[in-house]
Amino acid sequence: MWIENVQTYLVNANILQRADRPRGRNWLFIKMSTYEGIDGIGEASGWPEVVQKGIEELAGALYREEPFHTERNWQKLYRSLNTHGATGVVRGGILSALDMAMWDIKGKKLEVPIYDLLGGPITGRIRICGHADTVKEARALVERGYTAFKCKPDVPLLTELRAALGPEIDIAVHCQGQFTPSEALSLAEDLRPIRPVFLEDPTDPADLNALRWLGERARVPLAAGETLFSKWGFRDLIETRAISVAQPDITRIGGITEAKKIAALCEAHGVMLAPHESATGPIGEMAALHVLATTPACLFVEHRARDVFWRRDVVTGMPTDKEGHITVPAKPGLGLELNEVEIAKYPVKPYIDFNYEYEDEIAMNRRRRGTD
Repeated sequence: MWIENVQTYLVNANILQRADRPRGRNWLFIKMSTYEGIDGIGEASGWPEVVQKGIEELAGALYREEPFHTERNWQKLYRSLNTHGATGVVRGGILSALDMAMWDIKGKKLEVPIYDLLGGPITGRIRICGHADTVKEARALVERGYTAFKCKPDVPLLTELRAALGPEIDIAVHCQGQFTPSEALSLAEDLRPIRPVFLEDPTDPADLNALRWLGERARVPLAAGETLFSKWGFRDLIETRAISVAQPDITRIGGITEAKKIAALCEAHGVMLAPHESATGPIGEMAALHVLATTPACLFVEHRARDVFWRRDVVTGMPTDKEGHITVPAKPGLGLELNEVEIAKYPVKPYIDFNYEYEDEIAMNRRRRGTD
């Protein structure tokens, strides 16, 4: 068996016309074809519109390569971009989509789910974490069986949520790197009575020293990692000993091959895994579920309880959540298929179609400190 061709699909995934990035939210899917007629699919993120061009440029390096040789092909792709410098999420996105597709082909050829190729499942049911910024939204999730959700860093709101929901529900606080170390420490102290499951990216994710400083002082768990794009980045993050929870995004860190290695790093350091999936489409989410099924470090996976209505049309086979969990299907490969007819109905929108909400650092700091 060898790889013949790779095709890319950029799909509109915007719910509203507001956006804080060029052209809003889009999904980037790929289909990898083989000489034997078995296709594999994958997904990339980070900067989908740019990653798409990268995949189209680099996919030729896999022509007539054996898709079963995922480690060799991963290394080949990674090294081929070394002369471009630290290409970050672009290289991570390229690797992620192509790697997922190769694992999908392996599973389909052997007629086994990917988790069987990763050591077999420890559990087939993965807990999911939703999103809620009001008591009404949180109650709706709990009524559906959710036992975890993320909320914005609003202390009065979080206090109200804890009082309304009781101590059994896990509340994570997503901070999006907006606080200075001292502000984050003050927030952590304010939230101690609420007992959040973690504070996510409380400081600038590019500043490991700030996170290390906070980790030495904060008395609530910290989480980070969604902006990283390799095992080396996670090694450095985990070795700060600042975090209790790691949040890799499988569509930008190098795919299933790299995600399994990061899971092993987490297990060895006593760090739990809660992959970032808020902007990810169904293929990336399913790839993360296969990895989580095979590691004892699994905490939960981020999940959009509500998304664009065509999410299940453009990719078929994604199971629905039930009682706050998703059961990983026992189908060959990822267990999903692209629907190219439906994909064609949702092309990406032009830049001018959006109302942008960019915020520079000065404006962000003024808003944060109440001086706007």
